[in-house]
Order: sequence, then structure tokens, then C-alpha cells
Amino acid sequence: MERVQNPVRRRDLRHSHEEEAERAVNAYSDLILRLSYTYLKSTHEAQDICQEVLLKLLCGAGPFESAEHEKAWVVRTTANACKDVLRSARRRRTAPLDAAADALEAPSGPEAPESEVLERVMALPENYREAVYLHYFEGYSVREIAGLLGRSEAAVTAHLSRGRHKLRTTLGGEYYEQSV
Repeated sequence: MERVQNPVRRRDLRHSHEEEAERAVNAYSDLILRLSYTYLKSTHEAQDICQEVLLKLLCGAGPFESAEHEKAWVVRTTANACKDVLRSARRRRTAPLDAAADALEAPSGPEAPESEVLERVMALPENYREAVYLHYFEGYSVREIAGLLGRSEAAVTAHLSRGRHKLRTTLGGEYYEQSV
């Protein structure tokens, strides 16, 4: 005997999945895009990472203890996905083509630098850029950043200090104090 699923129950289940997907997109898409762009410097690749991370979240990332735990998972997964892309051989071989495509499109979304400060932050070495971006642009504490990136608090503090020093020298002392 064939078992037929109740169509009303199936519709309710689909509706709850759609609501969860909409919630995840509204809550995390901007964060994922901005963080991905700081690593990859490409809107297209940042959008790919955004889709990948949201799919992982929706397809069973597991139960989270709190909204903060879920957000930390999203940040960590985004950073790891970006690092995987940066290590991939395909990216190294296709960089000139990506650069040409990016140069042709009009700046919009995360590619349009909001300020000279953001441009300079994006130019920092990866360790400094991660710490400075997460602290100043996303509002995480040193302890939270250490947990997200799997580093000690001392390392994060050092990266923040060195990143600020580099920004101070590139932006100039007076402008730096007003901007960061």
C-alpha cells in the first residue's frame, strides 16, 4: 500500500522552510558579502560565497545555542570558505580574467568603497585586515574575534595594534584619529 503525504502538511513544511531561508538571507547576506569581499576583492566571488554559506546554514548547520552562536558560525564559515577560494588553483589561474571583468562593471554593492579608510583597511595584510574589519566594522570584541578566528586574544590584540599603526602611517595622524 502506497503512503501519500498530506498535501496540507507538505505545504506548511515548505512555508516554514521558505520563512527560515528568508530570515537567514535578511540576517546574514550583507555580513557575508562584506566579509567575503574583504578577503576576495571580487563581488562575483563574494556572491558565490554568500550562496554557499547560506546553503550550508539552511541544510543543517546544526542547532545553535543562541543567535550569537549562529552569527559566529556564519562568520567563521565565511572566512574559511574565502580562504579555500584563495588557496584554490583555479583562482590563481583565472585572476587576470576576473580582474578584467571587475574593471568593466560599474562599482556597486560591496565593491564601492565607502571611504578612504575602508580602502586602506582592505589593503592591509590578511591577519590585520580580519582583526580590524571585525572589530571596527562589525563591532566584535577582541575575545569574540579570537574565538571566531581560532587565535589567542594576545594575537588579535597584536594584529589590531599593528593594523592601526599601518593605518596611522598611511592615512596620516590627524585624519586617522577622526576616521577610525
